[in-house]
Amino acid sequence: MISHTESYLLESTFAPVTHPWFAVRVRSKHERISAVHLGERGYEQFMPSYKIERRWSDRMKEIEQFLFPGYVFCRLNPDNRLPVLSAPGVVGLVGCGRVPTPIPDQEIERIRTMIQSGLLVMPWPFLELGQTVLIEQGPLAGVEGILEEVKGKCRLIVSINLLRRSVGAEVDRNWVRPVKASNRMATLQH
Repeated sequence: MISHTESYLLESTFAPVTHPWFAVRVRSKHERISAVHLGERGYEQFMPSYKIERRWSDRMKEIEQFLFPGYVFCRLNPDNRLPVLSAPGVVGLVGCGRVPTPIPDQEIERIRTMIQSGLLVMPWPFLELGQTVLIEQGPLAGVEGILEEVKGKCRLIVSINLLRRSVGAEVDRNWVRPVKASNRMATLQH
């Protein structure tokens, strides 16, 4: 017979292992099929989506779109990934070379929280601090600069490269959009 203390030790010793999240690359329009098959194989999967109204020739229709088209998030043991890679529609795992890169749990939880909030959630261009952006609204509309964060506030930094001097202005993050590298190169060449 196992005592209460031994039972507790056995439970804590054999606690289920939680594997990290990975981004699974899937074929175009195969997100749902791949997620269903991964779920049937016992994997925890996450495929965030949002609803949007689209105008058809004769009516408006609400359709579901994926926040990350072409990807399904899945918890898995990277050393035993063959069952995931053999699921219908799966192309591979996202990573460096042949080594899959895990996604931090807090990033997935932030997305889950946003989805469950009931607020309108939709894809947004990835804005990285230090990235060149264009202001689309507000008093600085049309100004291009670099997005920085200072004391929790977004700032647009504009520089005079020859003088190696810059000025910054506080901006609302909703006013900015990233500048594509090809557009920036064309601007620099003229």
